[in-house]
Amino acid sequence: MSKNLVIVESPAKAKTIEGYLGKDFTVKSSYGHVRDLPKSDLAIDIENGFKPVYEVSADKKKLLSELKSLAKKAEIVWLATDEDREGEAISWHLAEALGLDVANTRRIVFSEITKTAILKAIENPRQVDINLVNAQQARRVLDRLVGFELSPVLWKKVKPALSAGRVQSVAVRILVEREREITAFNAESSFRVVAIFDLDGTELKAELPHRFNTEKEAMAFLNDCIGSTFNIANLETKPSKKSPAAPFTTSTLQQEASRKLGFSVTQTMVVAQKLYESGRITYMRTDSVNLSDLALASASEEITRSYGAEFAQTRKYTSKSKGAQEAHEAIRPTDMSAHRIEGERNEQRLYELIWKRTLASQMADAQLEKTTATIAISGSKEQLQAKGEVIKFEGFLKVYLEGTDDEDEESTKGMLPPLAVGQVLNLNKLNATERFSQHPPRYTEASLVRKMEELGIGRPSTYAPTISTVQKRGYVVKEDRDGSERKFRVLTLEKNAVVAETQSETAGTERGKLFPTDIGIVVNDFLVLNFGDILDYNFTAKVEEEFDGIAQGEVQWTTMIKGFYSGFHKSVERTIETSERATGERELGNDPETGKPVIARIGRFGPMVQIGASDDEEKRFASLLPDQSITSITLEQALTLFQLPRKLGEFEDKVVSAAIGRFGPYVKYGSMFVSIKEADGDSPYTITLQRAIELVKNKIEADAKSLLKTFTEDADVRILEGRFGPYIKAGKQNVKIPKDKVATELTWEEVKALIEAAPKKTTARKRK
Repeated sequence: MSKNLVIVESPAKAKTIEGYLGKDFTVKSSYGHVRDLPKSDLAIDIENGFKPVYEVSADKKKLLSELKSLAKKAEIVWLATDEDREGEAISWHLAEALGLDVANTRRIVFSEITKTAILKAIENPRQVDINLVNAQQARRVLDRLVGFELSPVLWKKVKPALSAGRVQSVAVRILVEREREITAFNAESSFRVVAIFDLDGTELKAELPHRFNTEKEAMAFLNDCIGSTFNIANLETKPSKKSPAAPFTTSTLQQEASRKLGFSVTQTMVVAQKLYESGRITYMRTDSVNLSDLALASASEEITRSYGAEFAQTRKYTSKSKGAQEAHEAIRPTDMSAHRIEGERNEQRLYELIWKRTLASQMADAQLEKTTATIAISGSKEQLQAKGEVIKFEGFLKVYLEGTDDEDEESTKGMLPPLAVGQVLNLNKLNATERFSQHPPRYTEASLVRKMEELGIGRPSTYAPTISTVQKRGYVVKEDRDGSERKFRVLTLEKNAVVAETQSETAGTERGKLFPTDIGIVVNDFLVLNFGDILDYNFTAKVEEEFDGIAQGEVQWTTMIKGFYSGFHKSVERTIETSERATGERELGNDPETGKPVIARIGRFGPMVQIGASDDEEKRFASLLPDQSITSITLEQALTLFQLPRKLGEFEDKVVSAAIGRFGPYVKYGSMFVSIKEADGDSPYTITLQRAIELVKNKIEADAKSLLKTFTEDADVRILEGRFGPYIKAGKQNVKIPKDKVATELTWEEVKALIEAAPKKTTARKRK
């Protein structure tokens, strides 16, 4: 048996580290946390100093038993989990659950999985840092208290099965507030003037430095230009420079991987984790832009070797984010000379991005020359400008240029052709095009991370899970939305006249943006109204600072929790007793047939519209379509929803109808349901009886092909061929067939026994 047992978090990490240590070391993985708060219970003893009651995960009991056996035989146990608070907590939980003796337990940390870093860590062990553990415990306990007490309030006051979270709810608030800004935004139009000149086959593009507010002003300017001459009045050349961006932090890596690679924040972290565990990059959860002296020297050496000494410029960056851990390192390659790596395509792409960003951060400024040509117009006091830039020395641009979230239509300026003061220009085209002001942009996952970081909300380890959680809970959707047609005016100077025409464009197209859902908006408004302090940005940032204080040993974690909980608990009790039920109710108008009010609101099963007031015993309901919202649906759209279900006619003595259910549009034929796919051009509002019968026949044919066996004892029991093989269909219950059984040879007695032995679906008990 090895003298040393090393415990890490993941098998991939264990495999990499085992290769660096000798035969005296056994490396095992804990597969993440081995203990946590149980899901079904609060598990926090509020009366006794908020003591958390942890339990070993059911799937970790066998693993813990194995680790305990190995630990007893080892002379020294090395806890080598990640270097952040979460990693420190995992080490502490392991020590507690395994009953490790402090005397022969060592805690080691490293920011990269390389032989040098691992051996250095072994030479410099320490004890588990209880301050870091307490900071993680404080976060876990606070979030459990908030979630466990707020969620039942939402069930009672909004809708069953909802949940709330301290950081997640604040993230939703950011999105809801942006959505309201967009709704309240009124686009204003102005006219952008662009001239194109022909310089012996070379095109020169110039623009008026300001825009005209009205078509009348733009028209007057173009009329002034009729018969005018255009000449270069001034040429101004200025030297300029661009400096590289700092090395990656978790946040900036997530943003840049989104812009350049199209990764979601979760995907970025999954790929980065693989790169870290295989020893390719340093630890990927960091808010520091610092690089070690060794890394700086290695980068300078590689830049000099690959590009020349003039391209190298050592730089030290400092973080602007609150509470950044400058002792940690930025995300960087472990080997600067490895320009690319072997492996999965996404790993290669993310690695190259990290390598380029790191090297660029240690390279010289790019030297530019910016030129502005001012063009005089004989018939007007206005002057046009043509701008261009020339790169005199590439510097860091030889390797990398940071992306941007700016959605402006302005493009990077190119080179200008040779020009001289007094030179007369030949006008090819002069346009004044109507352009519209843009509403504030909706957030992408990456820009939401940036906003959270600016506000001091969350930390590197929380960004990805927060954004993932709000989507899983249905408060936010990430999707593409098509724009709508918009008319705009174009004025063109042609020969000796100005021609005006109306053109159209698609405006408002969104790609990969985050949209708050109806339920997300209603829950946000309810929480802001009743728990405004918890959803306050400054409060959330202050809590993060208090966690930092606990990590540094300056604040007692139980004191911090106690100070928060007393006021919070009173707010919960007051809200349950006094607050009104929140439905986001919005009256759209009156039903022309009955005169009753038509209302959009959140119902038990989601967004809906109803005809009739809440006390009307004969009110009617209809669910909203997926692309509809209670905040924007019109009376006309709402009334259309009540056209369903539509009776289409009869087929073989059974009624055929069309409607929309929980799983989308469908045709109903007797007791059979057939899905309608809008992609096929079908809609429950327009589908004909003939088309519905066609879908029904196709379904009957498909069902017949999948039917393997029936039973005279019970017509509701059948054996069918499914996507994953044969199974038993007993009414609404699906029952698996054991692999050692031949489906078509099963007897009624065997089938009956399998049905009785199958686990029954249970419905969640109502909470008091």
